[in-house]
Amino acid sequence: MEKRRLGNTDMEVTRLSLGGLFVSSLGTDLEGARKAVHRALELGINYIDTAPGYLNSEEVLGKCLEGVTTHYYLSTKLGGRPTPFDPKNKEQLLFSISESRRLLKRDVIDILLIHEPDRGGQYDWYDDWDTFHGPVCDVLDELKQKGIIRYTGLGGTTVYQLSRIVEKGNYDVLLTAFNYSLIFREAEDPLIPAAKAKGMGIVAGSPLQQGWLAERFDDIIRKEPPAWLAPQRAKQLLRLYDFVDRIGVPLPELALRFVLSNPDIDTVLTGSRSSREVELNVKAAEAGPLPSDVLAELDDIAAMVPFRPFEEPFGAMFRVGKNYRGPEMAC
Repeated sequence: MEKRRLGNTDMEVTRLSLGGLFVSSLGTDLEGARKAVHRALELGINYIDTAPGYLNSEEVLGKCLEGVTTHYYLSTKLGGRPTPFDPKNKEQLLFSISESRRLLKRDVIDILLIHEPDRGGQYDWYDDWDTFHGPVCDVLDELKQKGIIRYTGLGGTTVYQLSRIVEKGNYDVLLTAFNYSLIFREAEDPLIPAAKAKGMGIVAGSPLQQGWLAERFDDIIRKEPPAWLAPQRAKQLLRLYDFVDRIGVPLPELALRFVLSNPDIDTVLTGSRSSREVELNVKAAEAGPLPSDVLAELDDIAAMVPFRPFEEPFGAMFRVGKNYRGPEMAC
């Protein structure tokens, strides 16, 4: 699998990587997780991301990766542990990484990211929200100097606030989620250029937009669209489905290959819950970047809804309430 240097780090990561959200009790049992993780490594994926907030993902990954001799990189995050969590408490911050190392069975973490540094209402990380400095910055520097972590980063979901943190901070890696996909392009400007200008490695999460692009919803949109679905979005999705039919590329594959077609993105996290989903994602990635004419058409489709409507959820909610577990190739 193709590899890319992750920004200014010394890490050569595969273009496709494994997100840990569904390698947990949210997505599968321990044996299913083990098969998914081992299959990912067998197929060449060498970067795995997780977080304390991903239920028991750290613990599951620690068990799945124990004894593995294949070389891989691992990132996790600060935030949400212990409960209640005080993001300005140095002892709690150090406890969080200590627990991550224990659960992951790792002495050294390759990348430690601040989880949601851009949402002050969730975690009040900073003493000064103009300079974006707080105890967490000092803790990251200390951990890096001691060799407990190799690199630092930001893992967020906003665009404009996160761009300001990128510009004023000194971090190695940016993980941006929910804002760069076939239909959501907000991260194109200014977030990705800001991170690129700082020499940061760029990790894109949720290429299938939390289910929006993991399957088609023609039946619902045409017959009984939900009240929260903006008419403009409905028209956009139907045009996208027509385009998928015309070019003969399945929607999930098209969505993943679109993100991989961006040369500024170093690696793309996929939320595989099984070895089969890993295989589907790898197969899609191996099909390569999309042709320029396909990308041009997708640009036109994305332009139909340039910003996310207010009432629209991050994740696809079309089948909620119908015992909907989710499609293959999730996230």
